[in-house]
Amino acid sequence: MNKKEFALLCLLLLPPFTHAENKVVHLTSLEWPPYAGENLPQQGSSIAAARAAFAAVGYELKVTFFPWSRAVALAKSSDSKFMGYFPEYYSKSTADNFFYSDEIGSGPLGFAERKSKSIPWVDLTDLSPYRIGIVQDYINTEAFDLMVEEKTLTTSSTISDINNLKKLMSGRLDLAVIDKNVMDYLFATDPSLIEKSHLAQFNNTLLEEKELYICFKKSPQGEKIKNLLNKGLKELK
Repeated sequence: MNKKEFALLCLLLLPPFTHAENKVVHLTSLEWPPYAGENLPQQGSSIAAARAAFAAVGYELKVTFFPWSRAVALAKSSDSKFMGYFPEYYSKSTADNFFYSDEIGSGPLGFAERKSKSIPWVDLTDLSPYRIGIVQDYINTEAFDLMVEEKTLTTSSTISDINNLKKLMSGRLDLAVIDKNVMDYLFATDPSLIEKSHLAQFNNTLLEEKELYICFKKSPQGEKIKNLLNKGLKELK
């Protein structure tokens, strides 16, 4: 048997799934309905969009769900199989550590408030008298996050939007930073919130209409997968 015949035999003996496994992209995400969720239809609108884009270029997307901070850490780790995480907002600091994809969607970011205590505001400085709930390690807006860092706003951090909404409804917060679609979904579906949902509303002033992205590992492979995703998004358009 010559070398060419031996090489061909080795290829034929490879398990049939080997090539398919090379066409699988592993990403992390969180429970953030309706954009992402393990038990949502198609695992949420953001994941459905990403899965369709990867499928358009012949790749399969597999998403594993974690608490947000762990989802980000695993995506960043050079030792993990995960090539990125999502959905994410844009920030300069995150762009230092990850490659951003093209936009995969958007959502309205603002504040949940109690109907009995609606808070009018124009400038972020108008919010300085109020207690504002934020979620740990979430990006909000550049101006808002800077004021949080400088402690010119009074904020309280927790691990989920659900916790913030509970604190808001119990009177421990005046406002809670949240995406309107997330707020509406949670008030309509979460058993711990449904009974009090009629007491809350979305503040009239929007923080920002936020574009959503996938953040890919800052490595040659991460850049390759990002480019594939972007190609798939363009093909879908």
